Amino acid sequence: MSHVLNLFIRSQWYYWWDKFHKGQLKLTRPYMIEIMYSNQIQIANLTLVNSPSWFVHPIYSSDIIIQGLTILAPVDSPNTDGIDPDSCSNTRIEDCYIVSGDDCIAVKSGWDEYGIKVGMPSQHIIIRRLTCISPDSAMIALGSEMSGGIQDIRAEDLTAIHTQSAVRIKTAVGRGAYVKNIFVKGMNLFTMKYVFWMTGSYGSHPDPGFDPKARPTITGINYRDVIAKNVTYSAKLEGIANDPFTGICISNANIEKVGKKLQWNCTDVHGVTSNVSPEPCALLQEKPGKFDCPFPADKLPIESVQLKTCSFKSLSLF
Repeated sequence: MSHVLNLFIRSQWYYWWDKFHKGQLKLTRPYMIEIMYSNQIQIANLTLVNSPSWFVHPIYSSDIIIQGLTILAPVDSPNTDGIDPDSCSNTRIEDCYIVSGDDCIAVKSGWDEYGIKVGMPSQHIIIRRLTCISPDSAMIALGSEMSGGIQDIRAEDLTAIHTQSAVRIKTAVGRGAYVKNIFVKGMNLFTMKYVFWMTGSYGSHPDPGFDPKARPTITGINYRDVIAKNVTYSAKLEGIANDPFTGICISNANIEKVGKKLQWNCTDVHGVTSNVSPEPCALLQEKPGKFDCPFPADKLPIESVQLKTCSFKSLSLF
């Protein structure tokens, strides 16, 4: 009986992945957990395996705690994001272990003209004590669906192992809105393609109805206290022509590179650095003296909320 059940469970997710790879899907793949238009959400102490698409997707919601999740999918599985807070606020994500075929955490707020119309940002989110494995994607992605805005994201005590990039910003002309006031502190990275990666040319769109004049604002992006080993490239920072990414700050970052490739590739960005090795690109000017990029000292309201525990009693019918 257990063998039959295991085959049945496997068939549910394999069906979706197989159809996706063959280009045969006419429907959107389901998420494992999706909660909409809600507040006071707590999801904790679960092991989630092999979602057809994203695993945990709170959307248009607030006052959220996601704690102690183990999320597992093959590293070649399609679009199996771990946790995607989408137009959410006052959110705490902590103590999670994620192995994924896509971004371990992706903060989103709507896509192109649809996100602009709703205009509900993802904001006041703290992510801490995260461990991520995702060879083809990011530990934390901001975007690419960010057309309602993303602001005041605080991430600390992060570990990535064999992951394509650390905290990545993904946007494009047509997205509009902003990604601003992003604070990252304390990253330990092992076997990375990119440590710092931002792109303004993430060009996929849901339909032709996007506004080509809707340019995103990317500013106030702060990284500090980074240790990275076995890295292919230190950074790939690509802003948008005539719409540069500004206010980038990187401090106290030690990157052990592999090979002699160009380590910093920077276009249309402005910012400062302090105590960063290898030497950053000229567009990120070295700040004299000892300097730390900011990280907020205040606490978000969700940080004082205690996780509620549920209890149950098993009753025998015999």
